[in-house]
Amino acid sequence: MLPDMDLSTVAKPLKIAAAAKAAGVNIQTLHYYERRGLLSPRRTGNSGYRAYGEAEVILVRGIKRAQALGFSLAEIEELLGIESRDRERARNLASAKLAELDEKIRDLTTMRTALSHLVESCLCGGDLSNCKLFEDLGSDEAR
Repeated sequence: MLPDMDLSTVAKPLKIAAAAKAAGVNIQTLHYYERRGLLSPRRTGNSGYRAYGEAEVILVRGIKRAQALGFSLAEIEELLGIESRDRERARNLASAKLAELDEKIRDLTTMRTALSHLVESCLCGGDLSNCKLFEDLGSDEAR
């Protein structure tokens, strides 16, 4: 979970280090998001420093939240490209991600059950030559 932040502190433009801190990421993350086209900070004055505002900080925090929900950056790019009127498309993308997560949960549950049975069957007491766990891992059924 991302740290809570009072965005009123972002009233004036921030340099990259302050923006990264405000968004709860590191500087390299901001650079990477820029290279991917997810983030476009303004350039200031003759120095060309990047200037980040509240909108950029909110966007980065939203990207991190979407990643925490299982979305890849490519999927997040697609979500960000959806016009606000096309809510059905956004819902379909989120529904597809939910189905993908449900499938992963089923797979992980199956894996956990199998591993739990192997652990319960391990009564070798340190003698690996009689270890049921290693026997089961080597069997065709375990593959």
